[in-house]
Amino acid sequence: MTSISLDSEASADLDVDAIVIGVTPGDTADAARPGAHPAADALDAALGGRLAAGLTALGATGKAGELTRLPTLGAVPARLVVAAGLGADPDAEALRRAAGAAVRSLAGVRRVLVALPASGAAETEAVASGALLGAYAFTTFRTGETKDPVAEIVVAGDTGHAASVERARILARSVALVRDLVNTPPSHLSPDDFAAKAREIAAETGLAVEILDERELAEGGFGGITGVGQGSANPPRLVRLAYTAPGATRTLALVGKGITFDSGGLSLKPAEGMDWMKSDMGGAGAVLGALAAIAALKPAVNVVGYMAMAENMPSGTAQRPSDVLTIYGGTTVEVLNTDAEGRLVLADALVRAAEDDPDLIVDVATLTGAQLVALGTRTTGVMANDDAVREGVVAAATRAGEAAWGMPLPAELRKGLDSPVADLANISGERWGGMLVAGVFLKEFVPDGVRWAHLDIAGPSFHRGEPYGYTPKGGTGAATRTLVQIAEDVAAGIL
Repeated sequence: MTSISLDSEASADLDVDAIVIGVTPGDTADAARPGAHPAADALDAALGGRLAAGLTALGATGKAGELTRLPTLGAVPARLVVAAGLGADPDAEALRRAAGAAVRSLAGVRRVLVALPASGAAETEAVASGALLGAYAFTTFRTGETKDPVAEIVVAGDTGHAASVERARILARSVALVRDLVNTPPSHLSPDDFAAKAREIAAETGLAVEILDERELAEGGFGGITGVGQGSANPPRLVRLAYTAPGATRTLALVGKGITFDSGGLSLKPAEGMDWMKSDMGGAGAVLGALAAIAALKPAVNVVGYMAMAENMPSGTAQRPSDVLTIYGGTTVEVLNTDAEGRLVLADALVRAAEDDPDLIVDVATLTGAQLVALGTRTTGVMANDDAVREGVVAAATRAGEAAWGMPLPAELRKGLDSPVADLANISGERWGGMLVAGVFLKEFVPDGVRWAHLDIAGPSFHRGEPYGYTPKGGTGAATRTLVQIAEDVAAGIL
């Protein structure tokens, strides 16, 4: 992973290959103004006071997302300046995106100085986080020549904010882990492979780990995970991870959907809806990444994480539409559509998580196409059985730099899940509100009195377009930072 350091003395004369500065809109529409920073001022002086004029001549306007390259022609050791547009009145997320876009554009460069205007610890963390998240590439299966991400980042800032940079490094490392897992093809990430990776991370971080195989799942009554996984040659797994904080009195349970490939089962998806279904384990990936970061950050809260893993395939042994499954705990579900499988594995894991007597359960899943219809590809849908919890989770996501929006769980949608042969069906007879219906289904498996939130990351977990900001094409690591922030908020008594 790219290394990062913080240097309060760093200036334009530092021995680096490139310098990243911030640019804001100037006094006129076609003018750019370097963001206030001592390193940017020193660079301007080295360039004879012509930095702003040079950037404007190259078309820089300072709007958010804009990148402008300027050669230094030997005026400073760095050969290149990248001016990242910050927009007017940039906040932490604007700094995070600008740093990420600039560093991503410098792939192939060894050492970079990032000198964006960050006035406090939170902004310094945002710059460091964005830079590290932008320095990501998934090249495991490439055999040709590729440009490596930036090897070393130096953040120009107050060394009193070193803890913020270290927190950014921990979070970025966990997000990179999740991105790698989401990008890994199903040929190399079966449920057993995924569980083995969880065991490896647990050993590295000191987390307790328990893994149930297909025999133990069947004997234990985990009918949802067993049913979804029975059509695949790669059997299912349930992983439990646990972080214990000395003296902690509160417990957070995290539950993640881990479908390593989703063909839809016998309710087969169309080809155009299947090619990116390696990402259907993004929720479980986020739980693993969050637990790894939590083990390093050590918040004063106990955290257990459940990763419900299966491969949803069509075969002679696959579950059929109209089959009835018995979820862990005894609730029966009629499976009307085998492509609504995520809620089945989550149901098992939610019931099991409640046995840990948590103060809050948060599940995260690439659950519904309806999430993309309602909120698009970048915004997580948040549902909860408590209004304060829903608002608190959205607030945590916002502070973590991840877009989220609170959604309702209308009581009238429950009737659509009625089944004539089981306790409930896995889909509704109604066409509309599919994201909310899935939330209503999951709510059935949360005991009364237990606070719970559901995060639908179907769109945000996998970016199919061109990279932007610190977000790459492919796996994004969505919800990882949010889950860590939730743990910290539970520890602080905010949630």
